[in-house]
Amino acid sequence: MKTNNKPLILVTNDDGFDAKGIESLIEVSREFGEIVVIAPDVSRSGMSHAITIKEPLRITNISENDNLTIYSTNGTPVDCVKLAINQILPKLPDLILSGINHGSNASISVIYSGTMGAVMEGCIYGIPSIGFSILDYSKNADFTASKIYARHIIRNVLKNGINKGTCLNVNIPKGLPHELKGIKVCRQTKGMWKEEFDKRTDPHKCDYFWLTGYFENLEPENDDTDEWALANKYVSIVPTIIDFTDYVAVKSLKNLENEILVK
Repeated sequence: MKTNNKPLILVTNDDGFDAKGIESLIEVSREFGEIVVIAPDVSRSGMSHAITIKEPLRITNISENDNLTIYSTNGTPVDCVKLAINQILPKLPDLILSGINHGSNASISVIYSGTMGAVMEGCIYGIPSIGFSILDYSKNADFTASKIYARHIIRNVLKNGINKGTCLNVNIPKGLPHELKGIKVCRQTKGMWKEEFDKRTDPHKCDYFWLTGYFENLEPENDDTDEWALANKYVSIVPTIIDFTDYVAVKSLKNLENEILVK
């Protein structure tokens, strides 16, 4: 790995190192610095902040040329970030990028997302981190517009930084560049996944289940949310924090401190 004065950028995802989305993100990020990619060897979507503790992790060097080095691993997206920081990189990266994910990570999906799990891990280290997703699950999705917006957002973050403890969840509507209206910085929509399970029976008469379901937007008319922005052809940016504390509840629960249960 060469050392120079250019920013060191770590790129990962949850769709696998050979997904079209990460190829697009690598293409854009190479304009800004030295790129090290470490991504899962196969798709590991929906892994959230999972880490591997019951089997060994292995790293494979896929390629190395110019300002780009690519590794794969049998681990999760969060494993990728941990391995990069602790075993691969000569120093902490200046920026972590995850994606471009094939499929939305808006609203409550942020807590299930392996793409955002990697970004949140970077945030824990105090590294500016951005997750990118496109609202298209096709493996051959058109990333033309995504690359334009990713380039703009990366440039802005490298110039201005992000508050410590905060990362960015960026979702991009499906569509050509002229079909998108711009960027909305917004909040996470209140919503939930309504799980349904497709129950089937195998030849051995044993039942098994496929997870299905649909997303329910609990505030479809509120125009300050990411789901509204996306439905109206805006790229949504939600500043996301790693502190789960409910500070209002901390105050309301203070009365518990005055109760002595054992005398």
